Amino acid sequence: MSETTDTYAVHPPHARWTHVALRVTDIDASIDWYTTHTPIKLLDKRADSDGYGAWLGHDDSPDKPFILVLAQFFPESDPFKDSPIATLAPFAHLGVEVTSREEIDAAAERARAEGCLAMPPTDMPPPIGYICMISDPDGNMIELSYDQGVYAHAQKVMH
Repeated sequence: MSETTDTYAVHPPHARWTHVALRVTDIDASIDWYTTHTPIKLLDKRADSDGYGAWLGHDDSPDKPFILVLAQFFPESDPFKDSPIATLAPFAHLGVEVTSREEIDAAAERARAEGCLAMPPTDMPPPIGYICMISDPDGNMIELSYDQGVYAHAQKVMH
């Protein structure tokens, strides 16, 4: 076994979820869409001989990061070029819990104006709450929810 040196000096204290990765067709359009339609921010953008990568997430939780990784491969170096770009749809989705019904309504109106509203604001039975679905530039579904209880339940069981 050969000796290797770690690239980074900081590592998580135990195994944990860190990211979800999506293959995209236009990294700049996807970054713009996610930073406009969700509360995440661009944390890093890189380019190498295979393509472009971006990390988006909340900038207020460095001790428990969860990142959306976007990857756009160059056609000549795409390791998945023989596969279609998979999308999270129609039910598979990324979820964002917001702070009010008004926030859902405003997000839905923005999405409707941009042509990416996939499901209008709808009251669903508990525990789903008040939700709308929006579609990113590659067709991935993002659920915006209010009163879903994911945050409340996590606070209850994790403290």
